[in-house]
Amino acid sequence: MRRRFRTAAAPPFHRHSLPQVALDAGLVALAYYLAYELRFDGEVTDLYADLFARTIGFVVVGSVLVFALFGLYRHWMRYATQRDYLQIAYACVVATLSLLAYVAVVQPRLRFEDGRFISVPVPTGVLVVYGLLMLVFVGGTRFLAHSLYERPLRGFRARRDARSVIIVGAGDGGRLLLREILRNPDLGYRPVGFVDDDPRKQRARIDRGLLVLGSTADLPRVLDDVEPDEVLIAVPSAPGTMRARVVAACRDRGVPVRTMPTVFELLQTGGRLLRQVREVQVEDVLGREPVRMDLDRVGGYLTGRVVLVTGAGGSIGSELCRQIARVGPSKLILLDHAEDNLFQIRRELVEDRHVLNTIAVLADCKEGERMREVFAEHRPAIVFHAAAYKHVHLMEENPVEAVRNNALATRLMCQVAGESGVKAFVLVSTDKAVEPATVMGASKALAEWAVEAADQRFPGTGYCAVRFGNVLGSSGSVVPIFRRQIAAGGPVTVTHRDMTRYFMTIPEAVQLVIRSGSLATGGEVFVLEMGEPVKIIDLARDMIRLSGLEPERDIAIEVIGPRPGEKLHEELFNRYERAQPTPAQKIMRADHPRLDPDWEQETFDQINWLVLDGDAAALAAKVGELAALRQVPPALGARLDLPGAHDA
Repeated sequence: MRRRFRTAAAPPFHRHSLPQVALDAGLVALAYYLAYELRFDGEVTDLYADLFARTIGFVVVGSVLVFALFGLYRHWMRYATQRDYLQIAYACVVATLSLLAYVAVVQPRLRFEDGRFISVPVPTGVLVVYGLLMLVFVGGTRFLAHSLYERPLRGFRARRDARSVIIVGAGDGGRLLLREILRNPDLGYRPVGFVDDDPRKQRARIDRGLLVLGSTADLPRVLDDVEPDEVLIAVPSAPGTMRARVVAACRDRGVPVRTMPTVFELLQTGGRLLRQVREVQVEDVLGREPVRMDLDRVGGYLTGRVVLVTGAGGSIGSELCRQIARVGPSKLILLDHAEDNLFQIRRELVEDRHVLNTIAVLADCKEGERMREVFAEHRPAIVFHAAAYKHVHLMEENPVEAVRNNALATRLMCQVAGESGVKAFVLVSTDKAVEPATVMGASKALAEWAVEAADQRFPGTGYCAVRFGNVLGSSGSVVPIFRRQIAAGGPVTVTHRDMTRYFMTIPEAVQLVIRSGSLATGGEVFVLEMGEPVKIIDLARDMIRLSGLEPERDIAIEVIGPRPGEKLHEELFNRYERAQPTPAQKIMRADHPRLDPDWEQETFDQINWLVLDGDAAALAAKVGELAALRQVPPALGARLDLPGAHDA
């Protein structure tokens, strides 16, 4: 039976609500008493005094229960919001009507007249005054508590050495950051104003009387006028273009700038908001709108299922494990052959994130019998195959291992998954598989072909591959290399002034992989719409400036020339592929003729023998032959010869 994971509903009371309940009970009783006094000008008759005495108990208990049902005790009064005040109004109306119903239905007949007992209703004036007073008392106490807790700015006393700061973003994030500063004077910040691009907020006093001084386009003028010590970006969803604009304006004036975490980071971290404010990184200023998805929705197909991630300790694999854990799989299998990496990700998930349904498997994807043991023991329903060698130049020096691990191991995993009845198999691929010019690229192209051929052999399993560009921050990517070179004082080495690459962040890549798994029907290659490619030399300059230095003055940039097989520009689609839309935003499908599985079998048999022989020269020649392929590989029903095959 499939297990379902639901978020538990918040209880109507929490352990801190008893003082609020007692206060509300007293206020309700006071409102009911004053309603009689005001209605009868302080001269309540015995009849209505008796009615008051008979109903006061219900009024107090019934009103508190109504308040609880409307959620008034789920958090402290000082956190009351506009929605809470609306709920208070609804609750007061219901409490007043419940009193009317109680007297009409439950109360005994109280007055003898014309030989029979008749009921005495609550006077209309009492009901109206009671309802209004209850609304004022209950709502007013929450407003007062909120006002006292959120003290105005004029009551804030900063330290003498406090740094003046401008907050970019006057929305929820900016107000949260401001309140964090005001509640903690020891942090040493003194807010002086907001900057926001919303035209409705210009020159408005947003919170604590703090003024919106202009838009981000006006930031140079604002910085000149105010001369702050620091700027804090408080827009978690800010696009890279906006962050880059702020950083450029601050850098020109020597003003330090820091930023709140992105939405991805906020989902993964805890603690005080201000402690999460960090330096602006190159990922923040890519200039491309990041891809965001509702993971709980698009990853819902993983909930309650056994999920296996290969290469679980790598950059992509570890992030896959973190995000998959959030959607509640019944079991998460972490598979990696690197002991240290596997130990680190398992410890993070179990000890830091308390994901207790994880199982660490130390194994190598190249070993068929071991993989069959793992699949037989754990019976995964979904497999994410992220295990691969990816360092281009290292693979050029070790072509046998590149092909063995990236191509043959992927084909083996596809076969074992199909034999085991896996529901979906997702391969993490790369744009270097497009018209490959290196052994690594060719090995990943072979992996894509293995996935497509397996989809035809095992119709019960949905296979797909996910192709994307360079991942910022992953091991071996250009960003950590540039960081090390900058920290060492330079020079920063760039292979060509015109070289470009597509870039994305690790969380974006992982969301694409997870979303693609839900789209797979069989044999697809999914590609992210990655916007415009980024010039590597511009990336180097941005990273130098973000380090507080100036390119060519403080840190030299050295052009060393392209390495063998290195292309100036990467592509996302082969020439024989057509980009087709998918139901998912910003995800495309590479449409191409179906691969001939017999050709795939023959090709892999040849490559396998070369790998077993350890003949690196012959293998490199064979892979180069495949890399030279500029047309679709032999399609079903149309056997084609590889270019140069007769000369090999």
